[in-house]
Amino acid sequence: MQSLLWSSVVLVFFASTLTAQTGTIAERLGYARDVKLLILHADDLGTAHSVNAASFDALNKGAISSASFMIPTPWISEVAAYAKAHPDADLGIHLTLTSEWETYRWGSVASSDKVPTLLDSSGTFPNDEAIVAKKAKPAEVEREIRAQLDRARALGIQSTHADSHMRALFTTPELFAIYAKVARDHHIPFMATKEDPQGSPRAPLSGDVLVDAIMGVDPNTPPEKWKQYYLDAIAGLKPGSLTY
Repeated sequence: MQSLLWSSVVLVFFASTLTAQTGTIAERLGYARDVKLLILHADDLGTAHSVNAASFDALNKGAISSASFMIPTPWISEVAAYAKAHPDADLGIHLTLTSEWETYRWGSVASSDKVPTLLDSSGTFPNDEAIVAKKAKPAEVEREIRAQLDRARALGIQSTHADSHMRALFTTPELFAIYAKVARDHHIPFMATKEDPQGSPRAPLSGDVLVDAIMGVDPNTPPEKWKQYYLDAIAGLKPGSLTY
């Protein structure tokens, strides 16, 4: 259970400096300017009962404060039941265009004939975000992520924020623009980085708070060492940056 929890935890460090007029994020939240604030966030809810159970337990105990769910996944109905029983839970939508497991697959919410460039030969999402960047037509991407948000509402889940599974929606400027547009249309905050995957600065987003850097444990690191990795990473972060 513990290893599952850590595998789905995302650490978000809030200490981002904005303009002198608005103050830092910490100040805007009522804290001192140089304080370090930490959010523990679980993602990939809906992929399996075990992921859901670990995340729900952590939310209920206050070990994490937010989570995000994947609408196309097989266990999303369990997430919907939790959301209805816990209407104040901070549950965001993990917009999904990839299916990374070799023998455990999922596909689109929109009808497959409406989003053919999002699907592979087996009718499921591809396992690599680079394939999305190369093949997905922007209009079909927008159709699918809107369908996922509509499905969330139909299930009774109120999305408190949005991000992108495997960061597939961050891979090209066109896909990122769609992601930002759809999130704004639904009036929900969305996770956004200052740089694209190639390291180029993104165009300024008026009124949006952008993540300075993304950190993550090396996939080759044994699970028993994940906790220490994140503890060391937290200790090394300095006020003045917003890190995901």
